[in-house]
Amino acid sequence: MKSAKNRLAFCVLALPLALGNLPDARAQERTLKVSYVTTEDSPYGKGVARFNELLIQKTKGRLKLRGYSEGRLGAEVQSISAAQGGVLEVALVSTAAVVGVVKEFAIFDFPFLFAEEREAYAVLDGAVGRQLLDKLTDKGLVGLCYWEVGFRQTTNSKRPVTRVEDFAGLKIRTIQNPVFLDVFNTLGANATPMAFTEVYTALESKAIDGQETPYNVIYTSKFQEVQKYLSATKHIYGPGVVLVSKKIWDGLVPADRKALQEGCDEARGYQRTVSREANAALTAVLTKQGMVLNEITPAERARMVERVKPVVEKYAKVVGEDLVKQAYADIAKVRAATK
Repeated sequence: MKSAKNRLAFCVLALPLALGNLPDARAQERTLKVSYVTTEDSPYGKGVARFNELLIQKTKGRLKLRGYSEGRLGAEVQSISAAQGGVLEVALVSTAAVVGVVKEFAIFDFPFLFAEEREAYAVLDGAVGRQLLDKLTDKGLVGLCYWEVGFRQTTNSKRPVTRVEDFAGLKIRTIQNPVFLDVFNTLGANATPMAFTEVYTALESKAIDGQETPYNVIYTSKFQEVQKYLSATKHIYGPGVVLVSKKIWDGLVPADRKALQEGCDEARGYQRTVSREANAALTAVLTKQGMVLNEITPAERARMVERVKPVVEKYAKVVGEDLVKQAYADIAKVRAATK
């Protein structure tokens, strides 16, 4: 009798341990849709492919990513909204598109904020970038990490742009973002907000004169077919951010959340390298395909910087002066270390 009681007690004690060793019922096989607006062979597309490889390794194939390029699941603003609603699992978008959700993301749109990529990485991957990702949680999103689009350049079909005065009257497509609109309007252009998926057709029909994106986006989007003048304005550095729907995130087991976070972080270095290398090589390719490259002299760049100072001052108040000071302090550390 005593032996039977002991066996019963042992079974009762062992039951929680046995249950703890069972796989979580939520840990199911799942394919997560990833929406992005560039082409599959762009740095975004290659980054998604690498992220998928890492996720498969980390979850033994239980979680996979399926990329949907060229805005097939919607433009950036639409993708963010779909992720908030739980209709879309992952949105890979420019930080500029997130400003409508968390206004402080506008700091990354400040014109001429960064002189090189290392400065941007120090801010994005440091305390400032983390603070902004944390603000997304209350908006129905989980920000995993920052990827790269690259420094934005200006193209148009009318004339070379090498001075501030050359922007006058040009109808330039920008992201649907107030900082971008103010920057180009202040430079003298007619800033025209438009979904990225509509840009090629608008350029081809001459509904707009030009646009502003990094070299790799110009190339993979074939803008060289409908644009003649390429100006190396390097006016804004463009980060991307990987967003997961919080509704989806909350339904994942901790191990899968960890795999997503680690996969994003590990794919980040690869994606940024692909982006930098592509941008560095593409000026020669684009000019060979018929574009005319116009460099901006240091003196003219300084004039552009001076012209848009009121825009920086305006949005520093919107973003928060403490956050702006912290970003500039991080940039200053990088510059001091590289002297």
